[in-house]
Amino acid sequence: MIKVTVFYGNEEGKSFNMDYYVNTHMPLVQERLTPFGMRYYNVEKGISDTDPNAPPMYVAVGYLLFNDVDGVHEGFKTHGRELVGDVKNFTEIEPKFLISELVA
Repeated sequence: MIKVTVFYGNEEGKSFNMDYYVNTHMPLVQERLTPFGMRYYNVEKGISDTDPNAPPMYVAVGYLLFNDVDGVHEGFKTHGRELVGDVKNFTEIEPKFLISELVA
């Protein structure tokens, strides 16, 4: 199984609209990428660092799980521009991506 992780760093002075991300962006991602083998997604909201008084490193992290890496690349080749273009509707934070294979 292939996992696409999208990190949104906690950048001072930048906002993140979690409601839009969860209720608008992620359903759009699901609609566009399910035909390419995306099985499901998860969203995490950062609440703190290991010190409960310290802010989280990331305000949000999104996970997309796919059947195979070819589906990831084909899905993003087809819809990536649209999906990345929607980021401006919920944050000014530039997302960072990691495509990985689950091994355990």
